[in-house]
Amino acid sequence: MDIIVVGLSHKTASVEVREKLSFPEAKLPDALACLGRVDSVNENVILSTCNRVETYAAVKDVERGIERVKDFYLEYHGLSDAKYRDSLYAYHGREAIRHSFRVAASLDSMVVGEPQILGQLKDAFDHALTNKTSGLVMNRLMKKSISVAKRIRTETKIAESAVSISFAAVELARKIFGNLDGKSCMLVGAGEMAELAAKHLVNNGVKSVLVANRTYENAVKLAEEFDGRAVRYEDLVPELVHADIVIASTGAAHYILTQKDLAKVIRDRKNRPVFLIDIAVPRNLDPDINKIDNVYLYDIDDLQTVVASNIKERQKEAELAEEIIEDEIDTFLAWFNSIDVVPTIVALRDHAESIRQAELEKSLSKMGDLSEKQKKQIEGLTQAIVNKLLHTPQIVLKQSASDPEGSAYIQSARVLFGLSEPDATDHEEAHPGHEAEAERPGAR
Repeated sequence: MDIIVVGLSHKTASVEVREKLSFPEAKLPDALACLGRVDSVNENVILSTCNRVETYAAVKDVERGIERVKDFYLEYHGLSDAKYRDSLYAYHGREAIRHSFRVAASLDSMVVGEPQILGQLKDAFDHALTNKTSGLVMNRLMKKSISVAKRIRTETKIAESAVSISFAAVELARKIFGNLDGKSCMLVGAGEMAELAAKHLVNNGVKSVLVANRTYENAVKLAEEFDGRAVRYEDLVPELVHADIVIASTGAAHYILTQKDLAKVIRDRKNRPVFLIDIAVPRNLDPDINKIDNVYLYDIDDLQTVVASNIKERQKEAELAEEIIEDEIDTFLAWFNSIDVVPTIVALRDHAESIRQAELEKSLSKMGDLSEKQKKQIEGLTQAIVNKLLHTPQIVLKQSASDPEGSAYIQSARVLFGLSEPDATDHEEAHPGHEAEAERPGAR
């Protein structure tokens, strides 16, 4: 038994290719069932997002399993072009486990530290559970991936610094006001980035939103999205007295607010601070505005500087996260290797015992009349010989559970003694409740 990951992501394939191989949520039950019928694939989980499409699977044979999953992608989507198959990557064993942990912790995401992927992985796991394609191995891998991601978010600051322009604006606003609860925001213009920044501000406590636009109807429409109030463009300056935060994003080729305008506004606000974000190019706000006390003006370059600095900070935290992942991989592998160790030891003892019993009966039948005491002595002798012969192999097999190359010892033992392949349920029965420690994730 081994673990494989087969898929593609924003790092390896264009959006056009990802679209062709993606699995819409409505089709996931069918896709999971189809993959479940593929030979050599014992368990499977399918993760399909806008940035990645991946299959996590437990397989009997690694090479065959990888090739059959790749076949499945193309056959299911009715594709024959080699470029689709070539875009698929594959991992197995330790690398597959590492990849799963890194994906859950958002270390493989387009934006390191983003929180969405963990919820998407939980959803993918729930679909597999519902459709009964995830068993002992995938259950453990998914639960462990989720717990590793949570540990990383707890023990590092990987998700704390803003790495988008819109959220960087929120971070700066927090530094100025300390707390955004009850603050008011005005959007000047209706740019997409300004709208996104406003959404982040509202999610972080901003209470009211004003919208000013040259086309009043557009201002009304956008204001309704925030349950806010539209402002006529000619009333912009007097209305600024009600705004703690101003986001400017218009297509004007000149400054729409000057130092003189803001000097009047700050007087009418009795020197209460105003935070202005100019994300327009060319700029909407006169840079001299920043010379006024209690007025804080940032333009797009300022925000990009914040983002660049924060990306560096996240990279530092990502290095700490990678160390956590390596530690967790060893823990998972110790468990995973034990899946085969327990039934292998049981099978080895059963095999030896069946030989002992057969040879003992054959020998006793040729020895004539023996007393019960003599029979017991002979049986004890054969048991002692078997126990001594199996002692070292058992010790080595048990130790192999914590060895990264432990599967080689297990496979060698099975080949040398002619043992059949283990059934995962054997391990489950041998260790009832082994997975109780890991909480089953629910849907987001």
